[in-house]
Amino acid sequence: MIIYPAIDIKNGKAVRLLQGKADQETVYYDRPADAAKVWMESGTTWMHMVDLDGAFTGIGSNLKHVEEVAALGLKVQLGGGLRDRASVKAAFDAGVSRAVIGTRACSEPEFVKELVQEFGDKIAVGIDAKDGLVAIKGWVDTSDVTALGLAKQVSDFGVRTIIYTDISTDGMMTGPNLKAQEEMLEHCSANIIASGGVSRMEDLDNLSELDGRHSNLDGVITGKAIYEGAIDLAAALSKYPQAG
Repeated sequence: MIIYPAIDIKNGKAVRLLQGKADQETVYYDRPADAAKVWMESGTTWMHMVDLDGAFTGIGSNLKHVEEVAALGLKVQLGGGLRDRASVKAAFDAGVSRAVIGTRACSEPEFVKELVQEFGDKIAVGIDAKDGLVAIKGWVDTSDVTALGLAKQVSDFGVRTIIYTDISTDGMMTGPNLKAQEEMLEHCSANIIASGGVSRMEDLDNLSELDGRHSNLDGVITGKAIYEGAIDLAAALSKYPQAG
């Protein structure tokens, strides 16, 4: 089970949003690379990054910060605003290891199929769900597409990694929606990265139990909990060493 520290970028700064709401923002670092260095010192080899400006507007504007983090030698998984081939290619050129397609995967799944044919397993899909339905455009809108339906469809297209976020728990420090995560694991053949609500070591332990029951849990994303010290990242990585 890989632990992915999260860096969300908004206006060039490393921030966290409460349930993805743009008006409920906490700035943790003025430079995303400074956050990455802290988590790198804790032992991480992977970083989950989201360009929030790109997610809200569809136009990425923080790629230089992503490139700085990748230049540290970290493997970067990037989402937010990757809605055409050019932006995906630019992300890879900046050193990104895995590109996460969100909004357009929901509105135009065939786009994902084309990307997988060109870039293989470097393409992941981000599925952010509210009451089982996919949220898009930085969680501003909710579609009529079910999370499980989209997961099955993109898996059939060859997507090997899906980041599944339960919006209701994201940033709330109340624990992950284990039922929703397990349902996704049971019904989807792709590897799943769980996101949303991780607030303490016990949450990682509970997700690890899911890992024991389902071979396709790739890892877990944690953000606010490590920024605020509720989880000691070094201790967590010691308990759950990164293998990816």
